Order: sequence, then structure tokens, then C-alpha cells
Amino acid sequence: MKVIKEISAIQNISDYYKCIGKKVGLVPTMGYLHAGHSSLMNRAKKENEILVVSIFVNPAQFGKNEDFDKYPRDFARDYKVCEEAGADYIFNPEIKEMYGDNQYVSLTVKEISEKLEGKFRPGHFNGVATIVAKLLNAVKPVSLYLGQKDAQQNVIINKLITDLNYDIEVVICETIRENSGLAMSSRNSYLSREDKDLASALFFVLNEGKRLIMKENVIDSNEIKGYICRVISEKAPGFKLEYYEITDTERLEELKDIGNYQGNILISLSAKAGDVRLIDNISFKK
Repeated sequence: MKVIKEISAIQNISDYYKCIGKKVGLVPTMGYLHAGHSSLMNRAKKENEILVVSIFVNPAQFGKNEDFDKYPRDFARDYKVCEEAGADYIFNPEIKEMYGDNQYVSLTVKEISEKLEGKFRPGHFNGVATIVAKLLNAVKPVSLYLGQKDAQQNVIINKLITDLNYDIEVVICETIRENSGLAMSSRNSYLSREDKDLASALFFVLNEGKRLIMKENVIDSNEIKGYICRVISEKAPGFKLEYYEITDTERLEELKDIGNYQGNILISLSAKAGDVRLIDNISFKK
């Protein structure tokens, strides 16, 4: 396994493998890797001859008062995780390598980036779209592997690839969870043991929403949200629920008439424990 720091180098490597008929798969990460990342790598390694894992904490997707400076970083640990998963290359550029001294171009994603997370993190998904486009142009994969936990991000990246005519397959892999049901995330390292236990309520209320829709035939989204707020206040009193939304899975439009809706449903939430924001979701077909 080799660590590559330069864009031109990873481009040359990918071009070489393309010439000899070997497929390159990419798992993009911001490091501090966990079992969820490992599951993406394992899938990518099975489906491609060459696995590239990018590790880059992208400043463009952090807001002014967010946690860019304290975001967890441990490259030596990440190296071992990648090695164990059979990665062939780690693409680990510096900020200057990715953005240069004067970057005038960035991507703007309309509408779908302004909902859910976008309401609380304005500009976040423009930063995500820009770095993903840059990574795709650098690594030139045939397949891109993403986790279901970042559902809105996945919708945006799929739209990016479609609208900009990238010839790349997007593979969405299931969310890997801790024993409590908490979705694995690098930011879980910020949580106290008590908060981690309380955070199990987040997965519970996602499944409660599904139960109310599928088994109890509740058709009023406001009724469901009111119930969920009460459950969170009882089961996780230290958590502040920022949003709990029931939407379709393509445009992320709120489903106000659940009774007459047929298709895939996404239930998404964000909650804060102190300064720590956690997101999660489930998707199912009605």
C-alpha cells in the first residue's frame, strides 16, 4: 500500500490501471476511520482490482463556528485500517495541493442542498460537491462507495454525477451501527459514555416513525413528529432534536400526505448533545 500526496501522481496511477484494464474503486473519507469505513473498503475491494481510499479533512465543508480545527485526526491509525482492508493506495493530499493559492471555482447545488442539514449548515453541501468533484477528477474511479448514513449527501453526489456527466457508478452501502444502534461516525469520539448510551434513542425513534407509518397507518407527519419529540425528551433528555423529517428519497420533499404516497421513504434526523451534532436516517418502501 502506498500513500500518494500529489494529484498528478494519483491521476497517472489511475490512468495506468485503466490502460491495463483494471477497475479503480474510491472510498472518500475525512479520516479517523471506523468499522463503517472498513465495510465500504471491503465492498470496494471485492468489486474492483484497485482500491483507493482518500483521507482529506475538507475545510470547505465546515462552517465558521464548526469543528474543523478539532476534527479527530490520526493518520497512523487510519493507515493500519486501510492496510487491513486491503487498500492499494491512500490519497492524502495537503489543503494547498487540493485548493492551491487562489481557487475561484466552486460548485453550487440548488434546492436539495438547502433542506435538512442544509438549513443548519449553509454552504456545507457546496463544499462537499466541490471536493467530491475534485476527488473524482484526481482519482478517476469507475465506482464510488458511500455510506447510507449520509443520505442527503448521497442524493447530492448522485445528482452531481448525473448533471455533470461523470461516467461513474455510485454504490450506497448500509449504515454500520454500534451495539446500541448508534450510527458509527468519526464524531462519536466526542461523546461521553453516558451520551452514547442515550444516543441509542435516535435509532429507536427512526424505527418508531417507520412503525407508525407502516403498521399503525398514521398519515399525519405532524402527529408523528410530535410523538417523536416526546420520546426524545423522555429517553434522551440531554439531546436537542434539530429536525425529524419524512421525505421522498430523490428530491427530499416533505411527505405531507403519507396516506396516499407510494414509493421510497426517507426518515432523517439531526440531534445535538452539547456541541456534538449527530445525524441518522432510515429508508424503506411503502
